[in-house]
Amino acid sequence: MQDWWMMGQTGAEPPAQARRLTWRQAGEVALARFAIRVLRMLGPVRASNVTGGLCRAVGPLLPVTRVAEANLRAALPELDAAARRRVIRDMWESLGRTAGELPHLAGLPQNNAPGPGWEMVGEEHLLAQAARGGPAVFVSAHIGNWEMLPAAAAAYGLPFSSVYRPGANPALDEVVLELRRGAIGENLPMFPKGSKGARAAVVHLARKGYLGMLVDQKMNDGIEARLFGLKAMTAPAAAALAVRFGCPIIPGRVLRIGPARFRMVCDTPLTPPASGNQQADVAALTQTINDHLERWIRERPHEWLWLHRRFPKEVTQAVAS
Repeated sequence: MQDWWMMGQTGAEPPAQARRLTWRQAGEVALARFAIRVLRMLGPVRASNVTGGLCRAVGPLLPVTRVAEANLRAALPELDAAARRRVIRDMWESLGRTAGELPHLAGLPQNNAPGPGWEMVGEEHLLAQAARGGPAVFVSAHIGNWEMLPAAAAAYGLPFSSVYRPGANPALDEVVLELRRGAIGENLPMFPKGSKGARAAVVHLARKGYLGMLVDQKMNDGIEARLFGLKAMTAPAAAALAVRFGCPIIPGRVLRIGPARFRMVCDTPLTPPASGNQQADVAALTQTINDHLERWIRERPHEWLWLHRRFPKEVTQAVAS
């Protein structure tokens, strides 16, 4: 039987952690640790406001913003130029806030009071999963402050390991992973994208663990699905793992309702189909996940990260012309 969970997961392995750092990489780590100290001194609200304002001012001027413009034209053609500019400015602000809030996630309380913290909608799904036990796959997207999701799940007894895209600087990766593990409150394994990480994720689920994946990026060697009615090459790993283990997929997202203030939304878990045709089941579940993503993005387009090249170039070029 073909291992469909491996599709989109066969890229190059991350750099070895033991590799000697270059002066540039060491400088990046030192700068990151200095920025974290400054952000912690500012407190969650001021840190969110400062980084959000900075990115709102600078981000729209960067060349990568052209990717966001092309994606918006293709996915939401009903928006005029002024509306697209507003979405892009708000997107950059949300991205900046996400970065500024990261050092503070471990200290944000769960409450319904104004100010820093978070609240949960759909907690009955999490409580039921915690009572049932693993394995389970959590899926989300780069919406709101997606970094808050692991901490929120852990608060319900569902700490999940995440699949992440490693950068060129392994020491800088470790700085970010330290913050993520601190927010969860556990030293969980994290799985870099690639064949080695994919195999480790399978073992983790086989041991009844929980796995989290952001599933909104383009994967050239994935499978073709639809997003906003457009062709979108999509990584099938989340669906394939759920089909393989017969475990639920739990869709969740983060809505930003203020500086360092979030509303977590857990949707009804998705039960993987079991028709006996693995390939068809994976394709159907992958499309269902994309349908969830599209609904979320349409509701709050300014909070999705439009900077990824999500659609084939010929699609965005055709819209632009």
